[in-house]
Amino acid sequence: MNTSININLPEKGLVLLVGASSAGKSTFAKSHFNSAAILSSDQCRAMVANNEQVLDANQATFEVLYLIVRKRLERGLFTIIDATNLDMEGRKALVRIAHEYHLSTYAIVLQPDLKTLKTRNQQRPDRQLPVRVIVNQHQRARQAVRQLRREGFRQYWLLPEGKETSITYHPMPSDYKTFTGPFDIIGDVHGCFEELLALLNKLGYQVEETATGDFDISTPPGRKIIFVGDLVDRGPASHKVLKLAMQMVAQEQAFCVPGNHDDKLKRHLEGRQVKIAHGLEMTLEQLSATTPEFQQEVLQFLQQLPLHLELDYGKLLVVHAGLEESMHGREGNAVRSFCLYGKTTGKTDEHGLPERYPWAQDYQGKAKIVYGHTPVSQPQWFNQTMCLDTGCVFGGTLTALRYPENEIVQVPALETYAHSSRPFQPPATNNSTTLKAADVLGRKTIATRLCTKILIPANQAIRALETMSRFAVDPRQLIYLPPTMSPVKTSSLPDFLEHPKEAFDYYRKQGLNRVVCQEKHMGSRAVITVGKTAAALTERFGVEKGLGWIITRTGRKFFSDSTTEQTLLTRISNQLSRSGFWERHQTDWVLLDAELMPWSAKASQLLKTQYAATATAGDLSLTAAQVTVDNALLRLPELSPLKERLSQRQENILKFRQAYRHYCWNAAGPEDLRIAPFHLLATEGQVHTDKDHAWHLQELGTFCSKEEPCLVATNHRWVDLDNEEDIQATTEWWLGLTTTGGEGMVVKPASFVARQKNSLVQPALKVRGREYLRIIYGPDYTLPDNMVRLRQRHIKKKRSLAEREFALGIEAMERFVARQALNNVHQCVFSILALESEEVDVSL
Repeated sequence: MNTSININLPEKGLVLLVGASSAGKSTFAKSHFNSAAILSSDQCRAMVANNEQVLDANQATFEVLYLIVRKRLERGLFTIIDATNLDMEGRKALVRIAHEYHLSTYAIVLQPDLKTLKTRNQQRPDRQLPVRVIVNQHQRARQAVRQLRREGFRQYWLLPEGKETSITYHPMPSDYKTFTGPFDIIGDVHGCFEELLALLNKLGYQVEETATGDFDISTPPGRKIIFVGDLVDRGPASHKVLKLAMQMVAQEQAFCVPGNHDDKLKRHLEGRQVKIAHGLEMTLEQLSATTPEFQQEVLQFLQQLPLHLELDYGKLLVVHAGLEESMHGREGNAVRSFCLYGKTTGKTDEHGLPERYPWAQDYQGKAKIVYGHTPVSQPQWFNQTMCLDTGCVFGGTLTALRYPENEIVQVPALETYAHSSRPFQPPATNNSTTLKAADVLGRKTIATRLCTKILIPANQAIRALETMSRFAVDPRQLIYLPPTMSPVKTSSLPDFLEHPKEAFDYYRKQGLNRVVCQEKHMGSRAVITVGKTAAALTERFGVEKGLGWIITRTGRKFFSDSTTEQTLLTRISNQLSRSGFWERHQTDWVLLDAELMPWSAKASQLLKTQYAATATAGDLSLTAAQVTVDNALLRLPELSPLKERLSQRQENILKFRQAYRHYCWNAAGPEDLRIAPFHLLATEGQVHTDKDHAWHLQELGTFCSKEEPCLVATNHRWVDLDNEEDIQATTEWWLGLTTTGGEGMVVKPASFVARQKNSLVQPALKVRGREYLRIIYGPDYTLPDNMVRLRQRHIKKKRSLAEREFALGIEAMERFVARQALNNVHQCVFSILALESEEVDVSL
């Protein structure tokens, strides 16, 4: 009877087709597998030698083949090797490569009889081999079958000639990606049954024990429990924890991965020799009171548990002890060891225990990893990872993480059931100062939450590297840089280059109906990080800089004098304390976006060498020119228009001088400086860009008061874009500000982040006053010919730049608050600096 053969393969793995020449390997591959997955040695030979039949190119041929195999397996792609694969060392080499990438190797052996091989060889139009070679290969193929298991092949199939064959695929054991949650992920239970019941109840699960010893379990709609392992040992009721977990998994109310303690129990139940210690003796005693049938069920339950779970389309991974990104969705001994025990340094610590390697510090993967194994004092996100083992069995707490809500739920231990050999680990911090140039140099595409892809050209990255290396503060201090700001579109009104009408028209066109207009302080942009205490700031940021730091919008120190900086920060911190800010926001630090005044405090050299010099030179030259023209008028009356023009230009010089002097005053010390914060950007655990500007202004108003003169509230007005009276009143307010020396105003959407369809709306538009623009465009910019020329300015590139930098700045803060690796945060800040070197009209 000619029965068919089904070959069931994993979705990831390496498959070798084994057989003599003319066995039909290529035909089989083409008819059963995706052509992109097939690597043919003949094709590789043709690539390196222009001919499939050049046999002296074997070494180069297999170097190319091995390279492609590595690249495919690195990406987790299913791969087929179409070659004779009769050489044992060649097969072993491919098995080793698969093991490097934590994947298994399989073999499909094609076994036509010798007569069929000879006949096909004679019929080949391209290359016929000597008969002795066919005979030899036939014998070697039969010998290979006996070696495959010893060589490390996970499984193999023999295909005699004429057998109908089908190929099916099964997902990897860890592939639970289609399960998207919501989940309640519970840390190491260690036999603490009563605490588990209390936690489940707090999470909204109802568990009642029946007379038969089973449980009636009701779950919140749609939610599932995930146990991170170590259900057993040390606690008072491991058998009950197992019973409940097994029932929940069987009823599809829960998932579970094994911990190292669970694995040790499994090996004992399998009859293997293990050391009865570290709480296993208690579990075995508790199990001895149960039936042999239950113990067999426990063994079967533990044997079928996946070592880790990939969930929510790869966004979440649950494992007991952790897992490097290269092992996600893979299998093998190395993966098993990491999942159960984590990674060690090979040394022992002061307690005589294996020293654990802090793998989470190096983690840069996209998936969030939730794990246990190592007791910590408090769970918190760090580099996209969170440890939920809070040592319940040692008298700590039993912890659950609600996903995707990111809410922590805990219950305290009822008592201390065991004593830990080493103290709980403190919350993880990333104090590393190591950054990799490869993460920022070259052409990069940065993915952010607000903009899917932001391109950073290689030449701009080089410029940013020089700026960052020579002038910027410690990268650990740089968790945000503000975006550039675009002006409004050029006004159509005859006497104005910029006017509020264009701002209101733009936002109305974007579908918005409410904006806030904030007075634009003529100071210098300052990003302020301030702590409740110096120690708290050092613990969070990993850098000792007193009560904080003030930086410019390009990441440089604002003050060369640290005394002035720390005096200001002390005053701000004290005022935050007086207002109850730290308690209200449950934070020890805050990040503020502000304007620091006067402008002369930072731009004194610019004022002396550029603005004052321009005014003085213009005044002297025009005065001399007027004297000359006055003398010539007696003889040349036709010079009268020139005299009028010179008088107008001298008046413009006077207005220019008055314009910049308005933003200068003598600041002899910190007490003469003023800070006007306009964004409360971030606090511990929160990036506040989800709040509208009304919230920001209200919160800032709680500590910008007369109690502390250095802090100034930002004057503002709200505008209903459908209300002409609002628009007219705000326009007159702007005219009043700008005609009395004010710079102008900034118009923002009511919400911090506004979108129109799939695009970002400009986060802010500046509307600068007529007189202030003399500082930007020069004293004579209002002359008719100059106004005609300046009206041709282009703002499209500036607005694109503002949107990209805005998205990167928010992304940097979100990564920091999520406790991602330093290089992930720095990548965003670095990219803002790189974009700043883009060629854009600086006058905008």
